[in-house]
Amino acid sequence: MEAQKGGFTLPGEAGYEELTLKMAKKWGADVIRDSDGTVLSEKILKAGYGIYSTICIIRDHNEWAKKNINKLQQTFLCTPPAVAGGEEMCTAGMSIGLLDSFFKEQFRVNDSEDSFKYWQVYDRTTNVLLDKKDWIYNKDDESVIILTAIPWHKYTVNFMVYRVWEEISMYNHTTNHWDKEHLMPIEPRYPETQEYMLSWMKDWCEAHPDTTVVRFTSMFYNFAWIWGSSERNRNLFSDWGSYDYTVSVPALDAFAEKYGYFMTAEDFINKGRLHVTHMPPDSRKRDWMDFINDFVISFGKKLIDIVHSYGKQAYVFYDDSWVGIEPYNGRFREFGFDGLIKCVFSGFEARLCAGVEVPVHELRLHPYLFPVGLGGAPTFMDGGTPALEAKRFWNNVRRALLREPVERIGLGGYLHLVENYPDFSDYIEKTAEEFRLIKRIHRSGKPYVIGTKAAVLHTWGRYRSWTLSGHFHETSMHDLIHINEALSGLPIEVSFISFEDVKNGALNDVDVVINAGYAGSAWSGAEAWRDEEIVSLLTKWVYEGGTYLGVNEPSAVEGYDTFFRMAHVLGVDKDTGERVCHGRWAFHSDGEGILPEGVCIRPKENLYLTDGMTKVLLADGDKPLLTLHECGRGKGIYMAGFEVNSINTRMLYQLIRYAGGEGITGKYMTDNPYTECAYYPESRQLVIINNSGEEQEAAVETEEGVKKVVLESYETRFVTL
Repeated sequence: MEAQKGGFTLPGEAGYEELTLKMAKKWGADVIRDSDGTVLSEKILKAGYGIYSTICIIRDHNEWAKKNINKLQQTFLCTPPAVAGGEEMCTAGMSIGLLDSFFKEQFRVNDSEDSFKYWQVYDRTTNVLLDKKDWIYNKDDESVIILTAIPWHKYTVNFMVYRVWEEISMYNHTTNHWDKEHLMPIEPRYPETQEYMLSWMKDWCEAHPDTTVVRFTSMFYNFAWIWGSSERNRNLFSDWGSYDYTVSVPALDAFAEKYGYFMTAEDFINKGRLHVTHMPPDSRKRDWMDFINDFVISFGKKLIDIVHSYGKQAYVFYDDSWVGIEPYNGRFREFGFDGLIKCVFSGFEARLCAGVEVPVHELRLHPYLFPVGLGGAPTFMDGGTPALEAKRFWNNVRRALLREPVERIGLGGYLHLVENYPDFSDYIEKTAEEFRLIKRIHRSGKPYVIGTKAAVLHTWGRYRSWTLSGHFHETSMHDLIHINEALSGLPIEVSFISFEDVKNGALNDVDVVINAGYAGSAWSGAEAWRDEEIVSLLTKWVYEGGTYLGVNEPSAVEGYDTFFRMAHVLGVDKDTGERVCHGRWAFHSDGEGILPEGVCIRPKENLYLTDGMTKVLLADGDKPLLTLHECGRGKGIYMAGFEVNSINTRMLYQLIRYAGGEGITGKYMTDNPYTECAYYPESRQLVIINNSGEEQEAAVETEEGVKKVVLESYETRFVTL
């Protein structure tokens, strides 16, 4: 029975009771949940299943919010640069409309007296902050008039707004054409809001006696998602790890009292660039993140304690209003959550969920049961192919789950949409069965991993394990997200370390360090590479046997003899213009015996070899794409870029094996790069998967000889040795 039922959460829907119970049986569900836009009827609630009830503690409170408009959540916005005209215009005063470029249904100017102390006007030509006597606010048309503008200089205004339409509600309305009242997010920093929320939580628990798990979606602060006034550029800014929406007047005031200095609007606006996760955080941002995390834990725990007092469990959704929860900063257990749920498209997201210290981990699979998918393409409507989408998403997630298990999977959305897609329903049944088998195998023991240990080095370290700042489709331009995805299903022990960790001895526990990203990014390291101790420690570690694997612009920072600070290890550097008159080492490429056939890396301009000892494994004409440089007992490996696919994933695996002295092939490794396998020594289970949409043959060397299989598209094969 264990292999047929359990570990699956099904989205139920009132009005479709027969379908709900039918699908619950077909998919082996033990839990039924509600979703945004649905409710569960009494017949479903009393059907003998566990019940998840979704709450978003900061929305669905419009009646209270309308009476307390000044207690809505806030943020800073910055107007686009406006150029002052000639003398005549500047003498009359330069006017800048505050919300002209923003989606006015999302924001309302916070022109309260308390907020004004945080407003700022900048001359961006000189990057000088204007004195407050040099500008005035016109409440009638919500504009700022600059009284001392200099002709032909450009100016911006940092100002505070209320967020009057909660972003997930806004997305659901616009994507799925909801005809409902716009939901407003309330700010829990205010004592009155806290009193209301605690009382509401008690009332809610009493009104939902059948609920076994309260699904917090999520806590208080959504990731930043700023919409523009023009449909040509509606999505002005989004960052899954951003703290821009944690700003409020009481939070800023409390921060100054605790830390002894004031955060400014510019600390968040950052010359209009904002402080995205891809930028290395400064000390002020780290202080703010710790400050917010402390509040989210302290007040969040009060709500969770209420849930527990009613005999219910509390799970949190690791998306939407997750900001400030920070499951990887070492304090997550303080909340007292019983479970964590993560929506997943990819393998790295499955690993992101699985690695959190919490009793229950659950993946919400895609596609979501909505007519339109997250990218705007049809899913459960004409033109949609939900069964194929499900196969592709499960293909990504499955390889990660073979490495690190979770306890549950499930779906969300409108269940009635599956009625016209029986092939989708059949595939989810198969997926659920596969998941339960994989989970059962994990219980017998961990999968085999190679001896070589890898660490991903970037500014955030463990804080941003297995992620950057969004799903794959939001961060696909970064090499590191592709590397994370490749690593998520490989038989390699992977850790995430920061530059401070390097100083504290983290290199002692790893064999390969991967450093990937463009110059100046948090992923490459930016200013951290000015620390000579970092460079020396890594150099010493390589010469004593380690491998530094750099991708794109690793260790890049201006001001030294080389652009890549680790160029002496990599054997490769990038010419930023100073070496156009210098000679270049000639080379021929030869990766035979190290690389699989079909590796594809996009060329990068202006790379050159630092010496004649660098071996080029792959090139595009005179552009080196992948190189190997021997350094003492260790190695430097350079890749111009990395995009995940089956061949490149195999290439990364072979390079790591080669770096660790384990050879490019070995036991429990398929001979076909479009396939992979996982072996569990305690249960003697071998799981072979086909990562392609075509039939594949695979052979695996085991202790009992070579096992050969023929796999259908996306098939999972379970073999007992």
